[in-house]
Amino acid sequence: MSKFIIGVTGGIGSGKSTVAGLFAKLGAGVVDTDAISHQLTAPGGAAIAAIREKFGEAFINESGGLNRTALRDHVFNHPPARKQLEGIMHGRIRDAVHAALEAATQPYVLLVVPLLIEVGSYRPLLSRVLVVDCEEELQLKRASARRDMSPQAVHAIMAAQTDRKTRLRVADDVVENSGDMESLEAAVRSLDRQYRAMAAGQTDPHPAT
Repeated sequence: MSKFIIGVTGGIGSGKSTVAGLFAKLGAGVVDTDAISHQLTAPGGAAIAAIREKFGEAFINESGGLNRTALRDHVFNHPPARKQLEGIMHGRIRDAVHAALEAATQPYVLLVVPLLIEVGSYRPLLSRVLVVDCEEELQLKRASARRDMSPQAVHAIMAAQTDRKTRLRVADDVVENSGDMESLEAAVRSLDRQYRAMAAGQTDPHPAT
């Protein structure tokens, strides 16, 4: 695949979706594995039958989609169940990602993967890795404000994710998202210019140091 693809990652509550949305407004393509996961587990989604068979009706909501809160709590408390869920989801997500990347026509594409470092299978596709970063206290505050998230659930997710230092160590680029929206938009505009130049072959995405 010859497209210029930037892998975007960051801890829960860091603002990956916000940053991706700002890039999209500037004309970048965005492929979001979380969005794909939601599509696969929505009513009638391609993963629902397998989830129902493996985990039972208790994890399917009244609309026929996944009860995400119930299954999330279950898999974090039962590691074998987490492996089973990954077995159902990862291949389906990967196939959808490849199809979306192939179909993209924008100058460059962001591939948003919360577990980019942990999973590793997407790394060969990438030209750059962009980490959206903020202090862990701010991650906790933002994520806990979500309707279906308790502080305990957020802590569990943060514990399961790669630590902040490791993410920053593998980053080619970092967007600091602890300030105001004006600063965030300025950072995204700067990177957009950089990525467009790289995608057009005007600059080397990995210059010698």
